[in-house]
Amino acid sequence: MLSAPEFHGVFPYLVSPVDEDGGVKRDVLTALVEHLIAAGVHGLTPLGSTGEFPYLRTAQRLEIVDTVVKAARRRVPVIAGVAATTTREAVSLAKEVVALGADGVLAVLEAYFPISDDGVEAYFRAIAEAVPCPIVLYTNPQFQRCDLSLQVIRRLSEVPNIGYIKDASTNTGRLLSILNETEGRIRVFAASAHIPACVMLIGGVGWMAGPACIIPEQSVALYNLARAGRWDEVMALQRALWAVNQAFARYALAPCIKAALEMQGFAVGEPIAPQAPLSAEARADVRSILESIGALQVPTPTLLSRAAEVAACGGLRERPAGSEPLRHPAG
Repeated sequence: MLSAPEFHGVFPYLVSPVDEDGGVKRDVLTALVEHLIAAGVHGLTPLGSTGEFPYLRTAQRLEIVDTVVKAARRRVPVIAGVAATTTREAVSLAKEVVALGADGVLAVLEAYFPISDDGVEAYFRAIAEAVPCPIVLYTNPQFQRCDLSLQVIRRLSEVPNIGYIKDASTNTGRLLSILNETEGRIRVFAASAHIPACVMLIGGVGWMAGPACIIPEQSVALYNLARAGRWDEVMALQRALWAVNQAFARYALAPCIKAALEMQGFAVGEPIAPQAPLSAEARADVRSILESIGALQVPTPTLLSRAAEVAACGGLRERPAGSEPLRHPAG
């Protein structure tokens, strides 16, 4: 592989559009990818929390990654989520998504029983050692049985290709502790549980979250203002956008984003059962928020037809043999 890419900016956590029979809606997912890239996002993350990975079979997960990689066509990097309860399965999945063309791996530990720090560290080390691409650690104490302690994060930061973390702990002070503990070896992405502007102020490199799916232009604008150090303007925009994060926290993750995308014209379908779709009252709340920030634009017929064309032919062609994944410039 060429020199490792530097990830930064806005990486939407993509939804996983599936029909009632479990088939992946490749055309819808391709249309969403086209829309997000046109909006200026810096990368894409299939199979994050918003992507409902715990409810998907392995074949579905791989088809989703395949669809996103081919739709992206190396224009932006794709960081694919890899989550498992066993180290063996995680290593296997990591190898498969990289073989499909993913530029990085978002590594998640699913656990039913408690696992020691040594076991947690060994899990993430095994994934990193199995693939040549950058690894993004993901920790979400709200949903995970086992968390990444600061001590484990510090030790993992010594692994050459572990260079990033998305921490969804809601504790922004913990992010500063991670930056201090790892002495710059680990770069931090904000989650929807954090205020993105605050994370970028303390040295974060961007935002990796589900809400960026529905407000991509606004998210990119926020990032660009932060990069330029225009903090008064950053906070004015952040205050306007915070209602989206609040809705995301108030309602279930995937149902909220899927409902919003349906309002924007993307037929992503309902959340995967047994998750329930948003109530009529919740939908009205989300619609009101989107209207207030100008985020109810419907994708144009040209975009949708182009996405369908990409899904049917060009975007779904295999990468040429020996070609490298996208190398995104440093931010």
